[in-house]
Amino acid sequence: MTDNVQSVGLPDERPPANTVGPIAWLRNNLFNSWYNAILTILVIGLLGSAIPPFLNWLLIRAHGFESTSAVCRQDASGACWGFISEKLRFIMFGMFPWEQQWRPLVTIGIFIALLVASCDRRFWKPWLGLVWAAGLALVAVLMWGGVLGLTYVENTLWGGLPLTIILSVIGLAVAFPLSILLALGRRSNMPAVKVLCVTYIELIRGVPLISLLFMASVMLPLFLPNGVSIDKLLRAQIAFILFAAAYMAEAIRGGLQAIPKGQYEAADGLGLSYWQKMRKIVLPQALAVAIPPLVNTFISFFKDTSLVIIIGLYDLLGTAKAALSDPSWRGFYREAYLFIGVIYWIFCFSMSKYSQKLERDLNRGHRR
Repeated sequence: MTDNVQSVGLPDERPPANTVGPIAWLRNNLFNSWYNAILTILVIGLLGSAIPPFLNWLLIRAHGFESTSAVCRQDASGACWGFISEKLRFIMFGMFPWEQQWRPLVTIGIFIALLVASCDRRFWKPWLGLVWAAGLALVAVLMWGGVLGLTYVENTLWGGLPLTIILSVIGLAVAFPLSILLALGRRSNMPAVKVLCVTYIELIRGVPLISLLFMASVMLPLFLPNGVSIDKLLRAQIAFILFAAAYMAEAIRGGLQAIPKGQYEAADGLGLSYWQKMRKIVLPQALAVAIPPLVNTFISFFKDTSLVIIIGLYDLLGTAKAALSDPSWRGFYREAYLFIGVIYWIFCFSMSKYSQKLERDLNRGHRR
């Protein structure tokens, strides 16, 4: 029997006009039901009534960076960017001596360079730790001074963006390994270790950060022996580390629980020790799973550094508030908070986007 069937290709045809293009996208995403259509119209109306006045205040009727407070008060219909240019160095560097403010500026550059290098997976080598140690030592020299001909500057004069970055970056860097140990301890089979870790995590998570800062600033000196004192900035840094470690430990514990039991059994079958099993098999997978909650903690922790104002330290938000206390510029809070908000957004958005990229890269083998 001869097979006389011949395949004949169908001519190419364009998809239906109602399934592609911007009209189809609007229909499928914004007007796919009557209540979505109402919500879309309401949102468009709200944006239409809010955006033009905002742009008018922000750009069209705004006063330039050279404007004075007197000029801005005569015409208050626009933003006064003269406030930002006048108070920029105070907001960014706090009470650091004016002629020495290149030092905190270089410090910010060092931290950003270290963070950017650490985000590149090609640099995840043991020598990266040495680079960080050298970078932090250089930061200490720049900020404190007292050597290499640099003027000594007490840390009570530190403030602005360098203080925010120091508290958040060093706090997270030290808290991260501590949180791993706490997460492993909480899942340990040794009752004493487990109880100790659970007690620590629940105790720290049960109180607000502002209470820890208050305890570190006010209560802790009362329990120290006479003649013994701990620097206020160091006490605040320790409080941040303890707080961040407890929250990150819970995020990592969630990642550990997500690892299938077979992974543990396979590692045991290979004859690996406990620490080899955790370091080579379990923790890499658990940390990849825990990236989203960890990044939430990072972002929250970065913003929580503004709480140090209650113990007399002026971070980025604190210096902005202090700048508004100047009688000449009192009342220009919208410009100040908008400027600070943009800086916070740049850092937080960068962390969020990098975490998404890292999550995609590390989960590449699990895609279907």
